[in-house]
Amino acid sequence: MNRKTVYLCGFMGCGKSTVGRLLAKRLGSAFTDLDTYIERKEGMSIPAIFEKHGEEYFRGAETKALQELGAAGGVVATGGGALLSDENAAIAAENGVTVFIDTPFKVCYGRIKGDKNRPIAYNSTREQLLERFEYRRPIYLKNSLVTVDGSAAPMGIVTQIMKNLI
Repeated sequence: MNRKTVYLCGFMGCGKSTVGRLLAKRLGSAFTDLDTYIERKEGMSIPAIFEKHGEEYFRGAETKALQELGAAGGVVATGGGALLSDENAAIAAENGVTVFIDTPFKVCYGRIKGDKNRPIAYNSTREQLLERFEYRRPIYLKNSLVTVDGSAAPMGIVTQIMKNLI
């Protein structure tokens, strides 16, 4: 693979962090969870950032973090909304390859419902989340170089990604 960074994108609960850790190990590279990175930089949790500063501020922090991580290489599990922005998608494309983990809504919802660490999921109904999922999916497809089937087991997803990176 001649690109430095692999960016994993997809809806909340699609498996970005789980797959990212496994993929980084397989590649012998670093793994960064974008939300965790932002929490460390900001000195507060994602819910606290949303509460204190709002979503727009958080999205700006995502852009800044993507720029900082782009040169570092490795595997980055982006937040569910990080690569919806054209600016963020361009940063990712410039610094590496973006992989969309295309996981069915039912699977994602089962993983995120009631999760207090996901302000958008926690404060939304199933119907609102489905609407958000259906809005985001075409954008993930547009902003990704590679799409993999997220309904497979985590190692199966890693294998799919590896085949596309060679």
